[in-house]
Amino acid sequence: MRVLLHTPLKPPDHPVPSGDREMARGLARLLTRLGHKVVMPAGSRVAQGVPEPEEHIARERRARQQAARLIARWRSLPAHHPERFDLWFTYHCYYRKPDWLGPIVTKALGVPYVIAEASHAPQRAVGATRLGHRATERALAAADLVITVNPRDVAGVRTRLRPGARQVWLPPFIDVRPYLAARAQRKKNEVPLLLAVGMMRTRDKLESYRVLAAAFHLLGDRPWQAVLVGDGAARAEIEGLMAPFESRIRFAGAVSQDELLALYASADLYVWPAINEAYGMAFLEAQASGVPVVAGRTGGVPAVVADGVAGVLTPIGDAASFAAAIGRLLDDPKERARLAANTAGRIAARHDDRAAAHALAAALGTLR
Repeated sequence: MRVLLHTPLKPPDHPVPSGDREMARGLARLLTRLGHKVVMPAGSRVAQGVPEPEEHIARERRARQQAARLIARWRSLPAHHPERFDLWFTYHCYYRKPDWLGPIVTKALGVPYVIAEASHAPQRAVGATRLGHRATERALAAADLVITVNPRDVAGVRTRLRPGARQVWLPPFIDVRPYLAARAQRKKNEVPLLLAVGMMRTRDKLESYRVLAAAFHLLGDRPWQAVLVGDGAARAEIEGLMAPFESRIRFAGAVSQDELLALYASADLYVWPAINEAYGMAFLEAQASGVPVVAGRTGGVPAVVADGVAGVLTPIGDAASFAAAIGRLLDDPKERARLAANTAGRIAARHDDRAAAHALAAALGTLR
């Protein structure tokens, strides 16, 4: 089957790393593993970034014109042309970045319409967010299948589906093999190494770094070092937050995949407050590397970090609780080792590509 992969938020070839990009890449990888041909014709691409609310009307108008061109192009092509597709598969659809194209194109062409990782938030139905919210509702109402990745989205999405449409849950997934291989080369640190991976941008990411800095202040005179991976417009402000810790903190910036694998493998704890995090691909990557996690209990994070088994979850935004959890694990190497022993196996069993491919195949099989 030829599958058009539509990524309104961030395409697989986007230059800036993020969890959205990794999931888009992962879905393309799974579809290919299942024997499908993934296509992303230029006509299906949309402007990158999240538009301001006042831009939504203009964005929708342009999308209708773009959809008309896509429909005409598809109909003009011979049956086996590389741009022809049998299924439209949208990854990520929510009020700030809805799928304007999918409902229009699939209705006109009579092809199945699948959405992965959609969310429906009734509080967005008024005010500046209402246009994006309504567009998301239209997309959900048109979908034949919705694949939910974050358990928090299950109930809200279900209320917007038409009769006969299906919703299935697909746990977040990664290819665990490179992480396991890198961990095999691990060398013991003289001082416990804390690792955090997060884009250095405003809003929720910056707030997570604020909580992290506050927690570091509360660790007292315990020995620790930390590496912060990421870059972005808020880096200078984050560097200011971390300045009191001087040489204890190393800013790694944006790193290559090989460098990131080595950093995960070297860490003793992965620490991230996860303010308004959907679920966090980095939590999977850290655990696949055998690194226990301290995280904020938010969104779908409890679905990927087992509290007390492979990590510790704390109240969201509570720097004191976050620091206390880190402190306990710094003080108790045996407990760190117990949690670490549970990490990689759990991720391999629950969140590896192979299990995800099987689940995706079963979900797509319902369309026939």
